[in-house]
Amino acid sequence: MVTLLRLGRGVRGAAVWALLLALLLVVLYPLVWMVGNALKTNAQVFNDPFGLPTSLLWPNFATAWNQGVGEFVLTSVSLTALATLATELISVWAAYGLTRVNIPLNRQLTVAVLAGLMLAPTVALVPLVKMFQGLGLYNTFLGLLCLYTAFRIPFTAFLMRAYMLDLPREVDEAAALDGASTAATFWRIILPMSTPIIAATVVLNVLQDWNEYLFAMVFTSGTGVETLPVGLADMMSKNGTQYPVVFAGMVMAALPMVILFFVCQRYFVRGLAGGVGK
Repeated sequence: MVTLLRLGRGVRGAAVWALLLALLLVVLYPLVWMVGNALKTNAQVFNDPFGLPTSLLWPNFATAWNQGVGEFVLTSVSLTALATLATELISVWAAYGLTRVNIPLNRQLTVAVLAGLMLAPTVALVPLVKMFQGLGLYNTFLGLLCLYTAFRIPFTAFLMRAYMLDLPREVDEAAALDGASTAATFWRIILPMSTPIIAATVVLNVLQDWNEYLFAMVFTSGTGVETLPVGLADMMSKNGTQYPVVFAGMVMAALPMVILFFVCQRYFVRGLAGGVGK
């Protein structure tokens, strides 16, 4: 009986490992394939797209960088960093006000903020284009920054609010007894306790802003404000026959996000798993 139980555990363990290896292969193979093709010649890509490169042509990355990827990266890094910072600051303040401060119409304000989750960006494109053209924000860096921030606040505030609801109320009461103001309680107590969910939402917002394509395509016309996804699509149309250069640009676009996720994965999982008070 003991032998059968051990055999069953061994089979289950082997099945789990086989599933994990299969998932790892599915995730990593496209990345490895993309890197391999970025190091080939154009003829090798056409003749043997799934084979290994016969020689490592690192100059393909320099060519892609010089053909515009460098400018696209600079724009995307600046836009992603500023949009994420603005989104986090506004959302964490909103979540704190909706959960820890007694304000009038608290429930109605919560519904209004969370209602933004139901607004699809595609539905608002036409009125937004008209509004941005009237305000002079169309085809500008500031316009994209406003869009990226506004459409990420509802989701970010929703996650932060759910997290802060589980933080113990005793810390607020203790801070009030010590004479701390509302702002001091937020900066010195609640904000440090909310670090896991802040880290998790930072990763989510960076991934979303870095890979966003719809707004960047509709609200820009290719005059110095192209983000990396739009710039790569434009480069592909201009260099349709130079696939190694295009693949090199894709690798440079994907690499920062892969590194970010692996560095922050512990905080990401912890932040989404639950709050301190659970």
